[in-house]
Amino acid sequence: MTAINDLLASLPEEERVILTMHYIRGMSNLEIATMLGVPERAVESVITTGKSRLLSALNQG
Repeated sequence: MTAINDLLASLPEEERVILTMHYIRGMSNLEIATMLGVPERAVESVITTGKSRLLSALNQG
């Protein structure tokens, strides 16, 4: 679990916050968008980008 925490900590703040809300807290994209006051499509985009970044880092590690 430490490796995942380290990877999350290495992400830009916006990605870290949104991925944490989505994957760890189980919030939907709409819930996150509402809470942060951003469009739902922006949340979807950040999740896609952040997930790709995490997978890439895991594959290199």
